[in-house]
Amino acid sequence: MSETIVAIRNLVHTHLARTPMATPALRGANLTLHRGQIGALIGAGGAGKTTLVSFINGLQRPIDYGSVLVFGRDLADPSVSLEVLRREVGLVFQHPHHQLFERFVGDDIAYGPRQLGLEGEALRERVRQAMQLVGLDFDAFKDRATFTLSGGEMRRAALAGVLAMRPELLILDEATTGLDPEGRHRIHALLRRLCDEQGLTVLIVSNDMSEVAELADQVTVLAQGRTVAQGTPREVFYANEPLEQYGLLRPPVVHAVERLRAAGVAVPGEPLTAGEAEEAIWQALKA
Repeated sequence: MSETIVAIRNLVHTHLARTPMATPALRGANLTLHRGQIGALIGAGGAGKTTLVSFINGLQRPIDYGSVLVFGRDLADPSVSLEVLRREVGLVFQHPHHQLFERFVGDDIAYGPRQLGLEGEALRERVRQAMQLVGLDFDAFKDRATFTLSGGEMRRAALAGVLAMRPELLILDEATTGLDPEGRHRIHALLRRLCDEQGLTVLIVSNDMSEVAELADQVTVLAQGRTVAQGTPREVFYANEPLEQYGLLRPPVVHAVERLRAAGVAVPGEPLTAGEAEEAIWQALKA
C-alpha cells in the first residue's frame, strides 16, 4: 500500500470549549489519505467538514481527544513546525476573494514562492507555470487587477497561487464551484495528472456528488461531526445504507440507475458517470 499522508483517528473537538458557548464540532471523525490519491470529504451543512480540514494544515491542533498525523508527524506535538507543514499542505478556500490580497494577479501568485526565497527569472517562471496549469494566460493576466477578475477567474488564480508553492498535499474546499463545464473539466484533468505523474495527494471538500463520483478514489462521509462511512465512490454511493439519512443525495446517475432497476430494467454493474450509465443501460437493453 502507498504511503499514508493523512491519518485522523477518533478526533473530537469543541468550539469555545470550557465556555458557556461551547459547541461540539467533531464527535469522532476519521479520515485517511494515501500518496497520489484523490480523496473526497462530503457531508451536509454543519457536519464539521471545514473544522476537520482545519486540523490537516495545522490551523488547529488536537487538544480534546483523538490524533492527527500528517506526513507521519503528530500535530498534537508542539515541537512540530507549522511553518514547514504549511509549505507541504496547500489549501484553496471556498471563497477565493479571501485568498487574493495583492493588487495584481501575477504578484498574488508570486507571493508564496517569493516567501520561499525565489526571485528574478526563477520566480517569474514559477508563476508562469502555475498560471498555465490552471488555464490563465501569463501575458494576459499577470498585470490584471485582481478585483477585475470574474468569479471563475478568481478561483483559478487562487488555485494557481497554491500550486506555485508546489505542495505535496492539496486541499480544495468547493474549489470548482462557479466554473463553467470546460473549466471544471480542465481542473479535474489537472488534478488527476498531478496525482498520477507527480504523486500529489488531493482532498476535495464538495457538495457536488457528480464531481465526487467522477474524481475521487476514496470518499469519507461526515455527519454531525462523526465519520459514518468510508470507501470508494461505488461502495459509498451504492451502499445499502442510503446517504439520504445524512442529508445527502446520491449522484443523479446512481439515482437514475436505481429507478430503472425498480422499474424492472436489470442495469448491470455500478455505474457512476453518464458514460458508464449509457454503456450499462445499452447492455441491459440488448439483454
